[in-house]
Amino acid sequence: MTVIAMTREIGSCGMDVAAGLAATLGLKIIQSDIVANSIAERLGVDESAVLRYVNGSASLLERWQIDRRKLFHYAAEEILRVAQRGNVLIKGWGIATLLRDLSGVISVRVCAPMDFRIRVLMDRFGTKDAYAVREQIERYDAARARTMRAYLNVEQEDPRLYHVVLNTQRLSIETCVKTVSELAESARFQDHLATRATLANKLVEAEISSALVEHISLAAAPLGVSVSVANGKVTLSGTTSSGSVRMRAERIAHDIAGVCHIDNRILSVPSRGGAF
Repeated sequence: MTVIAMTREIGSCGMDVAAGLAATLGLKIIQSDIVANSIAERLGVDESAVLRYVNGSASLLERWQIDRRKLFHYAAEEILRVAQRGNVLIKGWGIATLLRDLSGVISVRVCAPMDFRIRVLMDRFGTKDAYAVREQIERYDAARARTMRAYLNVEQEDPRLYHVVLNTQRLSIETCVKTVSELAESARFQDHLATRATLANKLVEAEISSALVEHISLAAAPLGVSVSVANGKVTLSGTTSSGSVRMRAERIAHDIAGVCHIDNRILSVPSRGGAF
């Protein structure tokens, strides 16, 4: 069971690296639009609007229509559901950052200097307008940076978030594919039962978090309710000014997690000295 989470810079030949890994390791490539349809249905908007929102080109109306909190939680849930299938390479949605703490998931970043990326896209588009291509790359990079800040609280790219960072100006596609393939086949990433268990726990966390976002408002819990799942136990934590939130959150967690033990650490803090 191999799961690779890949982040790529536009123009860095990341698609070629992904294709090589898929062929070598027998993986299915999961693009962002595959999960966008499910997310759009849950949000009640068009799939194209979700994709534009994520890449930073959504209209003012689309930004108003889409609940950003729900979008993030639904995206995390759908991506984790796909990852559980195993033998997948998932691109986009900040996936490498989202899954960076999961043992058994290989996180990869494919990047290259700006001049290299410009040349790649000029060849791909059949254009000689380097200035226009550079503008397109900068718009894409800026949109991705906004997405990472908004959904994953990451201010800038950090190589420490990844198992492997590949510079395609210095490394051939074949070398990149070989590097990641050898890592995937190493003993560290062969404990498939542990990988499945970790992904299953993370999916339950995401499902509970999505339900909490749907049923508990920011007014009731301004900082939200945190969820963690491990060893058959669900832990809820957070602070609320509403006395009903604590029990409501526990009921939601029970409905989704079933027989798991619930450790409810949500604190009810009176507002302006009011009693609960």
